[in-house]
Amino acid sequence: MKKALIILASAAALLVSCKDNGNQQPDKKVFDSIEEEWRDSVQTALKGEYENQVLTDGTYNMKLWWKVYGSKPADGRSLYISLHGGGGTAPSVNDGQWDNQKVLYTPAEGVYLCPRAITDTWDLHFRPESDGFYERIIQMSVAYLDVNPNKVYVMGYSAGGDGVWRIAPRMADHWAAASMMAGHPGDVSLLSLRNTPFMIWCGENDSAYDRNKECAKRIEEMDALQAADPEGYVHEGHIVPGREHWMYLEDAAAVPWMAKYTRNPYPKKVVWCQGDVMKEYFYWLGIPLSEARKGSALRAEIADNVITITESDYSDVCIYLNDSLVDLSKPVKVIYNGKVYYEGMPEVSEELRRETLFTRNDLSYCFPCCVEVPLDGVI
Repeated sequence: MKKALIILASAAALLVSCKDNGNQQPDKKVFDSIEEEWRDSVQTALKGEYENQVLTDGTYNMKLWWKVYGSKPADGRSLYISLHGGGGTAPSVNDGQWDNQKVLYTPAEGVYLCPRAITDTWDLHFRPESDGFYERIIQMSVAYLDVNPNKVYVMGYSAGGDGVWRIAPRMADHWAAASMMAGHPGDVSLLSLRNTPFMIWCGENDSAYDRNKECAKRIEEMDALQAADPEGYVHEGHIVPGREHWMYLEDAAAVPWMAKYTRNPYPKKVVWCQGDVMKEYFYWLGIPLSEARKGSALRAEIADNVITITESDYSDVCIYLNDSLVDLSKPVKVIYNGKVYYEGMPEVSEELRRETLFTRNDLSYCFPCCVEVPLDGVI
């Protein structure tokens, strides 16, 4: 039988052979200790930025403003990341749009957080450097504001809507739901939204840059994706009659709509298409980052303990596993192109759980084992 590899989630991963016998479960107290260690490390690393409400990375700064609404639920608060309008204009105009975004929407419960974009360019919310800032917003909110990482939502108006079109798919594994208001989709692929409820809002007469026509096309595209895959691509599309670029807050209905949804970090079917910023991990999948290109695809699904890779543009796929995805007390099988590429008992590793948490910095992506499957041969 061909060996698979148990790997750590870091780039300099330690490789250990999988075993077909014995599957020792780490003690829950150990896992709880790892989670506490992670929370402490985030609070230490982000203490100054949390207190000053400014995130810093090299030459970029992201100012933050937030307000907490409602009582904290037993499972933690929600987080709404709300992106302002503006775009390629003077800093003072973008500052004014940021101030406007702070009072634009009001959730019944949760942290409503408006980041000031890191540049004043037309693509101010989806610059490649922005993704790391959004991830740190989530980490900070989890560690300091008791946010549930499975109740994080992203939304944005105008240039903020442009940003949502881009970051909703490329960071889809972070969001419980997303809503785009009055933005232009450009050439973005929506395939990665398979497990992320998505709303589209645009005025019927918002004709600048053909926003109304382009949004209508993307609503039809989402309709087609859901028709072909009825368990995925939950969405709503609204071309608001009689409205131009400003929709008079009819789009505020997106806030309670998104709140109905909670992220499932372990969907049994994943569709992953690389966007403008290459990603190494997506839900329970990992790939060689050096092979990632815009449009590179990976599709996989799990039924019982069988993982089927239905499409891959990569030579190697890492499959991260836990008890929510498979029964770790039984063998798992990996199939690609109708052939078995791995069959055996993945070994549970306490160290891997720690490494995946500290690499991905998401409490839901803390995996006890991983099977690396080279797709260049079969058992």
